[in-house]
Amino acid sequence: MEEKSGINRFMQLAIDEAREGIRNGHGGPFGTAIVKNGEVVATGHNHVLSENDPTCHGEIDAIRKACKKLGTYDLNGCELYTTGEPCHMCLCACMWANISKIYYGCTIADNAIIGFRDEHFNTIFGGRDKLGDYMSELNRDACLELFEEYRNSKHGTY
Repeated sequence: MEEKSGINRFMQLAIDEAREGIRNGHGGPFGTAIVKNGEVVATGHNHVLSENDPTCHGEIDAIRKACKKLGTYDLNGCELYTTGEPCHMCLCACMWANISKIYYGCTIADNAIIGFRDEHFNTIFGGRDKLGDYMSELNRDACLELFEEYRNSKHGTY
């Protein structure tokens, strides 16, 4: 699953999606790939600014596309790769969709460094300690580079 660069190929797809969103002014540096049985089902990225939709995070975009492609609301057996640790809205959406495993790059604390308020909601809702191994950090350094690119770009506030 690891490429020569040391970046998981599915995480690289999520990073590429996030870059597309950044370059097009769609929203924050959050890209996602959903995979089932080693095959990519869907990718997505943050569209909060382009759609004027505060719920259209990268995970939500990818979940919507995967469900449409597979013709089901049940994504059991799918893994989700995302550039930033999911906010509570996206985490719950993954659970409602029956995503089997989440891999994330940057942490909630990293999200705060580039201006996102996930830590605030995490303080209010908490509970991540009860998830066991449902979520795992992967390729954080590569995702931190993406976040730095976002920080240095001209972008709207989201």
